[in-house]
Amino acid sequence: MNSNLIETDCLIIGAGPVGLFSVFELGLLDINCHVVDILDKPGGQCAELYPDKPIYDIPGIPKILGNDLVQSLMKQIEPFKPSFHLSRIITELKKTNDNNWEVKTDFNETFITKVVVIAAGGGSFQPKKPPIENIEKYEDVSVFYSIRDIKKFSDKNIVIVGGGDSALDWTLSLYENAKSLTLIHRREEFRAAPDTVKKISNLIDKNHIDFQVGQIKELKGNGKILDSIICKNKEEEKDISCDILLPFFGLTMKLGPVSNWGLNLEENLIVVDTEKFETDQKGIFAIGDINTYPGKLKLILCGFHEAALMSQKAHEYIFPDKKITFQYTTSSSSLKKKLGVS
Repeated sequence: MNSNLIETDCLIIGAGPVGLFSVFELGLLDINCHVVDILDKPGGQCAELYPDKPIYDIPGIPKILGNDLVQSLMKQIEPFKPSFHLSRIITELKKTNDNNWEVKTDFNETFITKVVVIAAGGGSFQPKKPPIENIEKYEDVSVFYSIRDIKKFSDKNIVIVGGGDSALDWTLSLYENAKSLTLIHRREEFRAAPDTVKKISNLIDKNHIDFQVGQIKELKGNGKILDSIICKNKEEEKDISCDILLPFFGLTMKLGPVSNWGLNLEENLIVVDTEKFETDQKGIFAIGDINTYPGKLKLILCGFHEAALMSQKAHEYIFPDKKITFQYTTSSSSLKKKLGVS
């Protein structure tokens, strides 16, 4: 069997709060899950956009930070041991001859699954690309917007652009093994965690990294291989050796590959029913901010509700000969056993 072929009961696309809670609801029904997300960590928008901002409308929790909610959900789903496949993009989704679904990622993985749950929030997070002429021709060879294998950047002349958490965190991770590392930001002040800023300032003071205030004006290279970049500020232009360029300009939300999957869409949202939150394709569900139906509210708590009802129908596809006996976690000994509680 192909080592990149993965068979599972259910593939969840999106590791935000609603995707994570789906693991819990499906797990209670003995449904095994794999989870794919474009980000490099679980949590979706809560982890990426507002990890330190309070959320006030989670039932029973008057106030919780975005990252704390993610960590609580990760703790809640531990008993079900989901497999996470992060920093992946779904490239293809198609039906197989035996009515399963074949799903491929850009990491050369193929999933065969009975059920697909799309919990992708507002769509895929896509990197904001800097407005530099011809940057596209260097992408995936000399220009990267995310890092999957840190070893590939050893002994390279690296230029990192940005002043936020991602730019500074990767500077700290890469500088020791780089041939050289230059950090470029349009101003002297950074927008990152205070402790991280302090560490970066220390590296600059000790000349472990080069820091330039300015913007990239031009890329110079041969084919897809970068040789250097031109950094421009108010006073001058500098030619800086560069094998690898890492622009961290933040992320934007786009519907992404979902639009190519043949699903019924309405204003870039997936149309579902309100009984089981299934799309017009049997076995494909859409829950959370990615879906639409009459009266839809884009709230995390609504996504949790959708996950619970979706799971009941998903069970029919995965275990067609097994009837569900509805149980409460407060009183069911079998559910408590699954959760590892007495």
